[in-house]
Amino acid sequence: MLHCCGSLRWAHRVAAHRPYPDPDALFAAADEASYDLSQRDLSEALAAESSAELEHGAPYAALLALDAAHAEYERKFGHAFVICLDRHPPEEQADQLLGAIRRRMGHEVDEERSISADELRRVAQSRLRDLTRWLTSPDGLTATEIGLFAPVG
Repeated sequence: MLHCCGSLRWAHRVAAHRPYPDPDALFAAADEASYDLSQRDLSEALAAESSAELEHGAPYAALLALDAAHAEYERKFGHAFVICLDRHPPEEQADQLLGAIRRRMGHEVDEERSISADELRRVAQSRLRDLTRWLTSPDGLTATEIGLFAPVG
């Protein structure tokens, strides 16, 4: 769970309610835990994050621009730039990422912290979806075997 969100409180809270009857119940519990993060929990989760990166093969100029933007963002806000790009195809992610970081640089610290918390929630959801896909694939353990979901029947 800590891979999904770096807050110990969030991870404990989501894990403590296992087994979930289905993935939707897990995602709902993760959202609820995300909304209940204290400022300290949010700081812990943000400290565990790395700034969003571009896919391999991105144009060199975009990578340089992103490195400079990340450095400026981290200097101003004191944490990594967090954004969930799941809804954007890979060919649009460079523009979306650079545009978002430039836009968000104009925010006040409290406003950006709120936006970062919401993006962190989305990232955690994405990671949970990836985790449940992996767990239910033929190659991995089943979610029931590790106690993520309640056995059926």
